[in-house]
Amino acid sequence: MQANQPILPPTGSSWRTRPFHRQWLADQANNLFDFFQHRLINPAGGFFDLDETGQRTDDGNPVRQIHNTTRMVHCFAIGTLLGRPGCDAIVDHGMEFLWNGHRDTRHGGYVWSLDDNGPKDDTKQAYGHAFVLLAASSAKVVGHPLADRVLEDITQVLEQRFWEDQHGAVAEEFARDWSPVSQYRGQNSNMHLTEALMAAFEATGDRSYLEKAERIASLIIGRHAAALDHRVAEHFTSDWALDKDYRGYDVFRPYGLTPGHWLEWARLLLQLWALGDKRHAWLPEASRALFRQSVELGWDKEKGGFFYTLDWDNKPVLRQKLWWPCAEAIGAASFLTEHSPSEFHEAWYRHLWGFADRHLIDHRHGGWYPELSEDLQPATTLFTGKPDLYHALQACLIPLFPSTGSLTRVIQQESETP
Repeated sequence: MQANQPILPPTGSSWRTRPFHRQWLADQANNLFDFFQHRLINPAGGFFDLDETGQRTDDGNPVRQIHNTTRMVHCFAIGTLLGRPGCDAIVDHGMEFLWNGHRDTRHGGYVWSLDDNGPKDDTKQAYGHAFVLLAASSAKVVGHPLADRVLEDITQVLEQRFWEDQHGAVAEEFARDWSPVSQYRGQNSNMHLTEALMAAFEATGDRSYLEKAERIASLIIGRHAAALDHRVAEHFTSDWALDKDYRGYDVFRPYGLTPGHWLEWARLLLQLWALGDKRHAWLPEASRALFRQSVELGWDKEKGGFFYTLDWDNKPVLRQKLWWPCAEAIGAASFLTEHSPSEFHEAWYRHLWGFADRHLIDHRHGGWYPELSEDLQPATTLFTGKPDLYHALQACLIPLFPSTGSLTRVIQQESETP
């Protein structure tokens, strides 16, 4: 067996149940909070970006992007539920900036980015709006006073501006005044909206959120990925016809196939199945197929790590190894070891954590390296500094709780159990 392939474990309990491993996971989550928590807050609103050592990359008037604002709200709402002191102040700071900064009081919706002087990129992106819904849902779970207002507003914006009921998914992007920008439709924004819709259902009990999540999954996975041997296509035309030739920005819309998204869907489908009273029997089978395809086609069997993108012949295109596919693979493997226990899923769970510990976790400065070269050296072709808490934190915490819902839901449920 090659060193960069998992070895099937001997019969025994899952790592997820072992006290030492569970403590190790909690320690890793705390390390991530330590790295980000006390350096984030920009007194002018929003959050600073951090360099590789954890110092603020402040040029005097930094641009704040909506996915960073909202993800920090979500992550520190999780920290609040866990009982980590100080996280509630970050949730409060982020929600205030979301409502008073990113929100467009003239046209409605939320702009992508702004600095102290106002919007820098004033487009209305489905990807960003999905994370507004996630942030509002997480803030509601911790009782933030702005949560209901933001949740009502973003729900209305998504319904009236983005949702296309004839397709069961959302449109992608608009100008500030809601004039269409393009005919592009993308799975990435819809995937993250699926995550957010489930969180909104958990926070409110409103099944219309869950029904939308089910429709998106049916379109993206049940229709398109199933027809591609459980490879998830990224790019589509306005009528949701596959666009194999689309070439966009490598960070958010790279050409070809992105195995990391197959891994995200593998977890989200099982969560959707659990929340939907297990009505859709196809979801667990699709989850297992997506995970297997991602590790068989996307994993570098020689050096380790997931290639960022593949072409339509399953050959690597962008050969960088990013942190988030590995983090999402850990979350997917954790869900699968609970819902479809097997030596295969357990072996990959252990192997992925071994890879993350050796190559992605920055044991010197803290945080995770966001990008590695093909030969696993820290790189900066797509990402610089330490841009994210969301993916890595969830990888650390998902295995500690039942695989039945969003982290905010399962942490809250556990805290309420006598």
